[in-house]
Amino acid sequence: MARNTLLQFNSLTNSLPPVDSRQRAKQFVQNLQDEICAALEQLDGEAKFQEDHWERTEGGEGRTRVIRDGRVFEQGGVNFSEVWGESLPPSILAQRPEAAGQPFFATGISMVLHPRNPYVPTVHLNYRYFEAGSIWWFGGGADLTPYYPFAEDAIHFHQTLKNACDAHHPAYYPAFKLWCDEYFYLRHRQEQRGIGGIFFDYQDGNGSLYVGSQSESLAAQYSQQVDSVPRTWEELFAFVQSCGNAFLPAYLPIAQKRQSMNYGDRERNFQLYRRGRYAEFNLVYDRGTVFGLQTNGRTESILMSLPPLARWEYAYESEPGSPEAELTEVFLKPQDWANQAPESTLAQKRLQAQQLRFKFAHQLRDVYHQFFDELAQADLPDGEIAHLSQELLRSRQEGLKNLITVDELNRYSNLYPEDV
Repeated sequence: MARNTLLQFNSLTNSLPPVDSRQRAKQFVQNLQDEICAALEQLDGEAKFQEDHWERTEGGEGRTRVIRDGRVFEQGGVNFSEVWGESLPPSILAQRPEAAGQPFFATGISMVLHPRNPYVPTVHLNYRYFEAGSIWWFGGGADLTPYYPFAEDAIHFHQTLKNACDAHHPAYYPAFKLWCDEYFYLRHRQEQRGIGGIFFDYQDGNGSLYVGSQSESLAAQYSQQVDSVPRTWEELFAFVQSCGNAFLPAYLPIAQKRQSMNYGDRERNFQLYRRGRYAEFNLVYDRGTVFGLQTNGRTESILMSLPPLARWEYAYESEPGSPEAELTEVFLKPQDWANQAPESTLAQKRLQAQQLRFKFAHQLRDVYHQFFDELAQADLPDGEIAHLSQELLRSRQEGLKNLITVDELNRYSNLYPEDV
């Protein structure tokens, strides 16, 4: 009898958060905000984050940091908040009804970056901690929304997050990757928002990995196969810290690689079109947006996730076989990115080959201009100069014909308008 009582006491003790849980969770997300902002400012090289400190009448405060009009980032925000009150909002009580009537505390970091260059993907991050009486849980994740398909970027992002998850439990990444695919889905469009990452919520000491509403989803089925994964507060806190610290190594190499790629009106317009999808998700489905508005949070900070510019086009259709079509028809379909080899996508190879051909064509133009300049200065009979000029023009046209197809002329002229 005494042994059973001791086991019950130990189980209860392990399931409770430490006395300094709120301060430790708050300190972690504040430090993460500082580290991410410093690294992003260094990457951008021009713009700096502007900070607004705000207070919530019902209890709480936050630091909203926004970067805008930069070399790399058109707009982005990295926010910290801690709020408390007498009762959780309906959006959370629907999932955790046992927390009804309990005073609550919540702290977290939320980030969305909208880069200027269409080849640099938008990225989102959120990690949070809740307490309501004796009930507590962690939630969060990070996901990538590219506008142009680069498999190596998707693989790198997912593998980095997988490594962070695997350090704590082998079932974390598969479960939370599937949950991310499920969560960041625009049901009214029947398409994914991006290429995913990880997403989890309501992680406490009870042991269930998937605590969502879709009992027949792939994430739910996987969680049922894994069964229970009991964890203490300390173990989950260590896991969340690893995930948060994995963001910079997951995203910075991608942004550094893509930030200087040439683009034109076509790429920019497609980026703005896809940003419209991003805005739709955040306004219709995003839990953070709903929670913030239902708890009377700071509206400017809540809607910081929206892009500075976006566009909607009626019945838009991508050109068949184009990188834009490849993005929506192939790339955005849920895939096992973490276990793919970078060379496994044909779309990436096609785009890289096209970029090389365009670069050669542009350089060829400069070479022929040099030839024409030398020919104009040459002391040759007029008839010979005219003959050589015609041969050079014919040669240049043949070269361009082999490097750029008729269907690619608009894209080329957007990238190198001075050649037209």
